[in-house]
Amino acid sequence: MENLQATKQRFGIIGNDLQLNRAIEKAIRVAPTDISVLVVGESGVGKENVPKIIHQLSHRKHAKYIAVNCGAIPEGTIDSELFGHEKGAFTGATATRKGYFEVADGGTIFLDEVGELPLTTQVRLLRVLENGEFIKVGSSQVQKTNVRIVAATNVNMHNAISNGKFREDLYYRLSTIEIPLPPLKQRGEDIHLLFRKFAADFAQKYRMPTIRLEENAVKLLLNYNFPGNIRQLRNIAEQISVVEENRLISPEKLVQYLPNIQGNLPAVVNNNKANNNNDFSNERDIMYKILFDMRNDINDLKKLTLDLLKEGNSKQVQEDNHRLIQKIYQEQQTETPKVEVVQIPESANQNNYDFVETIEEDENLSLQEKEIEMIRRSLEKNNGKRKLASKELGISERTLYRKIKQYDL
Repeated sequence: MENLQATKQRFGIIGNDLQLNRAIEKAIRVAPTDISVLVVGESGVGKENVPKIIHQLSHRKHAKYIAVNCGAIPEGTIDSELFGHEKGAFTGATATRKGYFEVADGGTIFLDEVGELPLTTQVRLLRVLENGEFIKVGSSQVQKTNVRIVAATNVNMHNAISNGKFREDLYYRLSTIEIPLPPLKQRGEDIHLLFRKFAADFAQKYRMPTIRLEENAVKLLLNYNFPGNIRQLRNIAEQISVVEENRLISPEKLVQYLPNIQGNLPAVVNNNKANNNNDFSNERDIMYKILFDMRNDINDLKKLTLDLLKEGNSKQVQEDNHRLIQKIYQEQQTETPKVEVVQIPESANQNNYDFVETIEEDENLSLQEKEIEMIRRSLEKNNGKRKLASKELGISERTLYRKIKQYDL
């Protein structure tokens, strides 16, 4: 069995973190078997390295290795991509096509972002895991395949199961062995090691001296949160290598490349609104809010109408629906000021308008909650089908996918 250090060198893995070493050791030990493996961890932590290790150290290493990004394939074609289709199975199917499970027979398939698979595809995948059988789209003939499946996800699978987005039986079949990878912020000194490796690589690529960090800059780097993990660190190293003329990087220079990201809160908008995209985003949020308010009003009217039809205009109905009647027919329009655009002179002292900032922040938070609710209900209504949900919401499927990832829906 190949040892830990040799495996790291072979696959270009940098770092000595205990959690990382434990994950690699598990991959080495499970490689000679045919057990299904689920790799879990945040986006950008390097989950794609684990299935490569497993494949190359297994008896399947001379057969095909296919990596599939399940989140990048449209829902309408993913069954065809994975299992193939017969000629004429659907519009555009001009010839019979082999799917990945047929092509990779005897090898390994890496299903990245497996948590994004539609429920119908999950049923097909479960059958492959149980008995190695699948059926092409548009065919009635059962085919056999001998494929080892390694999956990866950055989704909280237990939450996805609770929300009906992922099958519990499939999860337990995929996660016979679960290998967690730590986020970069938990890897301590590995951060600087990786930075130096990336800096050396880019110095060679762009034929320039290697950048180095001052001691205080190293401390700053180690204390940064890195929401984008290794992918973000590599991007930072490349930016600094290309942009900075001075090869010794100070903390003041480094901080310019470390964005201060705080969760999913809206970005602070500059008072000088030169970017029309921000204006469009604000208008869209206002539209969402108006649509939610209209829907709530309609639901309230339906409830009141139903009570009146059942009980008539009785005193009991009026008492039970006192608040509702007051809201619909007597309450003044208090929502208008919340969406009113106030023009403040650029020369005005910002300290005199602290209350404006507070109101705007509260409103944005409320809009975000409403947007999450609207997306969640639309997905539930359309049985998790992003294409139908995006049409109903009036946004592109790509935008909806980004929102789902952003809000972990």
